[in-house]
Amino acid sequence: MVYILTEQLYDEVAGDVAFARYQAYLDAVGARMPAGARALATSAWYFDSRDHRAPHDAWLERACVEETVSPDGRRSVQIRVRLLGAYHDGHIEFNYRDVRYYRIALEPRDRDAGHGHRDWRHDEFRVAADGRVEHEIEWWGIQSTGTWLIDAADVEYHWLPLESSNP
Repeated sequence: MVYILTEQLYDEVAGDVAFARYQAYLDAVGARMPAGARALATSAWYFDSRDHRAPHDAWLERACVEETVSPDGRRSVQIRVRLLGAYHDGHIEFNYRDVRYYRIALEPRDRDAGHGHRDWRHDEFRVAADGRVEHEIEWWGIQSTGTWLIDAADVEYHWLPLESSNP
């Protein structure tokens, strides 16, 4: 089930109802959600677009899929994402480890064609059936430009302020 993506936020009078449902979901899944994803989803700042660390309206700079092999031959996929924060005063990095599934779709329409992903609009973390995290992300310009879905063991987040933004 999806809670706070575009369709849920804008099919109601206000997004508050959707966020309340999402909060109830997070409370219900509790410790089943991997720690890194839970820390982000339940933080006071992550979904607050006024907070410079929040990914809302950030721009994609880089996405890298890496596959490594361990000494015993097991292969592991990791995805690293780097964004320029919405206020252009820092970078946001996500590191998804032990990725089992991902779908990255860039589908700009008409007026957004040729402009890349544009802005990180909405996202949400969900618990997969086996306790892993699903992170769904919507990209928008004038209209939808694409969606990503990443299923991973967990996600790490880093905020890297730009040195020039420090007084």
